[in-house]
Amino acid sequence: MNRREFLGWSTSATLGIGLSSGLHGEPRQEETPELEGGTAGAHRTTIALNGQWDIEDSVSPDAMPSEYTHKTPVPGLAHSAVPAFPDVDQFQSRQLLYNLVEQGRLSQAEYDKLGNAPGISHQKRNYFWYHRTFTAPAKNQVALLRINKAQFGTLVFLNGVRIGEHDPCFTSVTFDITKAIHWSGSNELVVRIGAHPGVLPPHVIAGTDFEKNRWTPGIYDNVTLMTMSNPVISVVQVAPRLAQSAALVQTELHNYADHAIATKVTQQAFEWKSRARASARIEMEVDIAAGETKTVTQLLPIPKAHLWSPEDPFLYTVTTSTSGDTAVTCFGMRDFHFDTVTQRAYLNGRPYFLRGSNITLHRFFEDPDVGMLPWDEEWLHRLLITIPKQMHWNAFRFCIGPVPDRWLQIADEAGLLIENEYFVWVGNPRSGEDFSKQYNLEEMTTEYTEWMRDNWNHPSVAIWDASNESWLPGFADVINKVRPLDLSNRPWENSYNGPAGSNDPVEDHQYLFIVTAMGDLWSSKNRPPDFKLQDMESMFGPRDSANKTAHAMILNEYGWLWLNRNGSPTLLTQRLYPKLLPGDKNTTENRLELQAYILGGETEFWRAYRHYAGVLHFVYLTASDPKGFTADSFQDIKTLELNPYFAKEMEQAFKPLGVYLDFWHPTLTTGQRHRFNIAMVNDEDRSRTGKLRLSFADASEKEIAGDEVPFSIEPLGAETYSFEMKVPESVGSYSLRAIATPTDDTGNPTISHRDIVLEAETAAE
Repeated sequence: MNRREFLGWSTSATLGIGLSSGLHGEPRQEETPELEGGTAGAHRTTIALNGQWDIEDSVSPDAMPSEYTHKTPVPGLAHSAVPAFPDVDQFQSRQLLYNLVEQGRLSQAEYDKLGNAPGISHQKRNYFWYHRTFTAPAKNQVALLRINKAQFGTLVFLNGVRIGEHDPCFTSVTFDITKAIHWSGSNELVVRIGAHPGVLPPHVIAGTDFEKNRWTPGIYDNVTLMTMSNPVISVVQVAPRLAQSAALVQTELHNYADHAIATKVTQQAFEWKSRARASARIEMEVDIAAGETKTVTQLLPIPKAHLWSPEDPFLYTVTTSTSGDTAVTCFGMRDFHFDTVTQRAYLNGRPYFLRGSNITLHRFFEDPDVGMLPWDEEWLHRLLITIPKQMHWNAFRFCIGPVPDRWLQIADEAGLLIENEYFVWVGNPRSGEDFSKQYNLEEMTTEYTEWMRDNWNHPSVAIWDASNESWLPGFADVINKVRPLDLSNRPWENSYNGPAGSNDPVEDHQYLFIVTAMGDLWSSKNRPPDFKLQDMESMFGPRDSANKTAHAMILNEYGWLWLNRNGSPTLLTQRLYPKLLPGDKNTTENRLELQAYILGGETEFWRAYRHYAGVLHFVYLTASDPKGFTADSFQDIKTLELNPYFAKEMEQAFKPLGVYLDFWHPTLTTGQRHRFNIAMVNDEDRSRTGKLRLSFADASEKEIAGDEVPFSIEPLGAETYSFEMKVPESVGSYSLRAIATPTDDTGNPTISHRDIVLEAETAAE
């Protein structure tokens, strides 16, 4: 594949991204130079330090290598090194081992040997040392080194000088290297990272995941060198103000000089693609003392602002300048929030329904075929643009682990709403070990502040998600402490702790087949009955929600039907498929077909009655291997070819014009009359009309009975239609289909179908 340099820019007009909006925020600039010595704006020079680095390992934290015999890509992962390091990634976390005990795959005695350790490392190293040289650009007043993301822990040396360290694994860090840089000649840069989470201080978040088998170290986002004059633009935050057709621009400045500086701070907006001027230039005078950090806020009018949405992802840039530095920040004019009264999401003042899936990138990092795929532009384009559009998805949860910034830039440009989740999952402390005790709320506040700073200019980032499936006392306090930092006032999702704000949403996970799949591990007296598909006919909404509330709800996990890419069950579904497909029916092809059939029907059901502001299937991208607990639905991860059964069923189930046939019984008696209910939803802000047809079709697709009625649904509305039909007289296997054909798009019907066997009435009946 064509792997382009992953610095945060591209020559492609559709995928162009840019240089830093100051030190944090990664906005983009279209015309940027090649790697060595380019300028961003009038005063800043930025050099990409991506590419092939040297790499070695060590046990000791102080054993800096004297020579390097391996190479590895940056950004990338240490398991891509050449020649390869043995046993890289081999670390079992405490949460994983606890889960294995719960499932009977590990003895309690073995688990108890952990003591207080965070896990078990199965490799003879604790650290990796990254090394490269570079030539500095022309001398300037300030030189800064930015590492967007690295794990586990970062320590930097330049020309033998210890520069500093940064323990968090999911946020960027910027180091002042002015005193150590050689402005003429070569510079030697060394970055030490941990080889596994066990080397981090206990309070630092390495990520908690009960289903992650391997932990992958690496510098997995961009590394850049920036030089400029004082005062330096450290942080830019752009917050839309739609009612005023303006953007609030908050600029953090720092004066590294030993004397005071008077400067003008100027702002001007441009359309991102056309580069046309979108605002007048505004400016203000600022005095900054020696060593001072000062924040200034300016309101930048943008007349007749073009709003950003998934259907129209229109982007702007704002150029920020001081007497010594210039930065370009990309942003979108949009407002996104939830309302508890209506239990809806609102985009730009109108109700908006989220449809999509989940990406667990840090689990995908452990996939046997991951390689350099997460940094390949063509692969990312298909993953985040082509397939989501085909599947009618407008949203993703980036689940338990942040992504490289390029992913969010593509989401900005493609039009995706992201529920951005931090890497925290502790489960329920009442069920066993209390993993919440390892979290230090002060550390959480620090890391969440950095995380927000890195991401708050992305219009695609719609929701801050504090944690996954966690009961964490005190997290609401952390959320409400950092919430005001985001001038866009995004909503927060607080897992199972309850909403932290009056209009925050809550997450719900509906795994209808969990008892069928895992009930054998439960005590008989506490074991609920197995779920059957026909149970959905008596359901109207969620079952057994962990977070009972009147707030808007997002269903961001459902299914429990995972299959590996080769069609084999995962560790969590090995007991399930023999029950769903007994005997010789339990074949690879039948499993893949049944999984897609049920997921499609469940998706229709969860959307049908408007209990959720968003419905996101779990999971679109994750690891697939024999030790995996979950898996995605790709049949070829390198080419991103979905399993065809999955693609066909879910493409129908997620259409904005949704259809749900409320019938799940496997059989009907021939000749009898039966009432069928069909629920329809319209996710679009326009009326939809057409014909709704219910029919029985045989194996050759021939219709043998049917009826039709007109349908009409208001914008963002929902309707239910009833058919009373006589069941055909012929016994056999059939497909019962509800087909909605819109008047304005007759070639694109929405189809909900059920497999059914027609049986003759018996004498006893």
